[in-house]
Amino acid sequence: MLRSLLLCLALITAPAFAAKKADDGSQIQPDNYYPRVKLETSMGDIVIELDRRKAPITVNNFLRYVDKRSYEETIFHRVVPGFVVQGGGYTVDFDEKPSYPEIYNESGNGLKNSLYSVAMARQNDPHTATRQFFFNLDDNDSLDPGRNWGYTVFGAVVEGYEVVDAMGEVETEYKALLGFADAPVEPIILHKATVLPEL
Repeated sequence: MLRSLLLCLALITAPAFAAKKADDGSQIQPDNYYPRVKLETSMGDIVIELDRRKAPITVNNFLRYVDKRSYEETIFHRVVPGFVVQGGGYTVDFDEKPSYPEIYNESGNGLKNSLYSVAMARQNDPHTATRQFFFNLDDNDSLDPGRNWGYTVFGAVVEGYEVVDAMGEVETEYKALLGFADAPVEPIILHKATVLPEL
């Protein structure tokens, strides 16, 4: 009788435990320390390799947005030649996309804001990154941590360097209505982001 009761309880509670499976990005290729993501943009394709070993929180967060297809049809809204190309936060109509909670700043992980690295954008507070990211167009030492928090690097471009270079050379303008100082005149659209199969 007791055995039957325990078995029934196990069967009833099993789905509840299954429903609590992680949904924070850690479940995506969980044993792969260096997942790759393909970004299909209006200017060409870019492949980035993420570094989960050094920036696990940031990589899992980024993968969650990719997995939910939340980066699709967003724009790179900020281009500063020789500095950064930033995107991931706005639709083509400049509507802000919803975000998951802010994440912990992992800028002290040893990765540098070097040419073609990928890092998280944030507000002045160090722990305010959510979904926006940027490509470094140069070795931007000023974005690395020192006496103050830096900007978390979590990966690097491994294919499509020429696409990133071309992005950094587009004509920009000030959009007064939105307060964007370095917005591309011709929108650069991120059509699709896909986690590639493990190597």
